[in-house]
This record gives sequence, C-alpha cells and structure tokens, in this order.
Amino acid sequence: MTPPPGWYRDPKAPHLERWWDGTAWTDHRRAPEVPGAPVPAAPSAGGASGQRAKVISLTVAAVVLVAAIVTGAIVLGEDDGGAQVNTAPTPATSAPVTPTTDAPSPSPSPSASTSEPSADDPAVVEDQLNGITLPLLDGWVRPQYVAQDDVLMTTDGTYDCPGDRGLCRHGLVISRTVTANDEQSPEALAKGDIADAADDAYDRDRIGKRPFGGIESHQVVKSGPVAVAGRSGYFVRWRVKTAKGPGGYVQSLAFPSSVGSESPVIVRYVFDAGEDGPPTADMDRFTQGIRSVDDPGAGGGVGSSIGPTD
Repeated sequence: MTPPPGWYRDPKAPHLERWWDGTAWTDHRRAPEVPGAPVPAAPSAGGASGQRAKVISLTVAAVVLVAAIVTGAIVLGEDDGGAQVNTAPTPATSAPVTPTTDAPSPSPSPSASTSEPSADDPAVVEDQLNGITLPLLDGWVRPQYVAQDDVLMTTDGTYDCPGDRGLCRHGLVISRTVTANDEQSPEALAKGDIADAADDAYDRDRIGKRPFGGIESHQVVKSGPVAVAGRSGYFVRWRVKTAKGPGGYVQSLAFPSSVGSESPVIVRYVFDAGEDGPPTADMDRFTQGIRSVDDPGAGGGVGSSIGPTD
C-alpha cells in the first residue's frame, strides 16, 4: 500500500523531512521537528491525585496532537526563498511508515554536454577531395544553383550581370587539385594560375559569354609566401578592370595538401570590386582559417606575417 500524504524522512537527505503527496515526493523539505520533553508519569496511587495525573497526561497529548496538525497545515518552502502554503494535513500517526526508496522521485535535470568543433560545424565548409576546411564567414553561403562543381562557397544572393545577360555573384571561393602537370612549387603554381583564374571570372565564362564585357587590364596588388594549415604556400592577387561593371579582385593560392598523395591545391578567390563586393580582407581571413581535416589544430608557419610584395 502507498503511504498516505505527510512528512517523512527524505531518502536522499536523511537529516531532513520531505513531503510525500501520496503518490510522489514533492520539492518541499523541512528540518525535523524537535520533540518536547517527556511528561513524567504520575505515581500509581489511587484517589484524587491519580485522577489528576491522568487528566494532565490526556491534556498534554491533546496539545501535542493539535500542534502536529497545525504544523502540517502551513509549510515554509525554501526553494524560492519565500513562504509556501501547503493545505495537506500532517498524518496524526505517532510513528509514520517511511516511504520506500522505490517511490517515484524527481528526475535529475540533464547536464549540458560540450563537444569539440568538427567539419560538421555549420560555420565550416569542408573540401573532402583536398582534405581541408574553410571558415564560412558572415555574408557567405554554401553554393546553390551553381554550375561549377569546384565552388566551395559564394556570397549570398545574385544580381544581373552588367555585360551579357545572366546572373552574377559578388564573390566566389573555388578549390581544385593540380593534376595537369608535375609542378610542385607553390610559387610557380600560383603565378601560373592567376591569369586563367582572372579570365574564367571576368573575361569569358564556360559557355563563351562575357558577363562583364571582358577584361581591359590588370594589376598585381599583392603576392608572396603564406602559411596554409601549417604548410608553406604562395599567393598572387590581381586587381582586374573590366569593360562593364566595377571589375574585381582575383587571387590564386597554392599549397601542398596534407592528405593522400599530397598533390598541390589551388584555392581561387573572386571578389567584385566596389561597395557591393566583399572586403578583400576576407581573402586573408579565409587563408588564415584553412585547416587540415586530419589536423584541425594546425596553423601558422612560414610566411604567416608576410606583407604585400610586387
């Protein structure tokens, strides 16, 4: 049988009493009542003195019973720092049966769990082929409705190209593995790729259209060695002027992969110029944020603080 509602010894804190509502433990607790001093028994002599002792004993028992009922009517709760009124009466039994520990009790709240960042992090884009991850910066999204299969991310949204009809984006990040030649020098690869990167982005697209009317001129604005995921790489950045539109910036970044045969990797950045284009500082932020999927803690290295060169 389930014990009736009342104050019983708390199975989780034996030095306290806890309210049992008849089906489950509540959060109401209190310190055990301090029992009063026992009333000494009167002598067992007959007559008026014996009757007087019996009356005194019954009176004391009645007072104790009333005090127990009043104590059970008002319960001071300490959970929220204020008083709580509990209308459940305290059982009048002098020796209540303590509920067993099998009685239901509040379940502990789940503890918060933490985990290390991974390639599944929504703020990280993974290039599985080349074994690297790049940070997904504000204003950038994973590619949607993009024909090129080597695009890792784009700026959010599109606009009408200023040249031939079509939709253009203000920024692209492209990754590819070098397989056309046996060149291993990051400097030679970056310098050899930059012209093709500029043509693909701002001169003619893959179907022969000129979304920006073609390239009129270019200027090297920055180049030099740089650390990429703890390895020595090299980059070249051009400022491209187009026949239509504000033109843009193109960068070729070459470095050895840390997975498989360690084939060289080239990451291209294509940023429109003008106020609508992403800041060129994002190119550096992308480069500094590149990590190997095998060693996400790798970073820094030769050329990590190199400045622009001609």
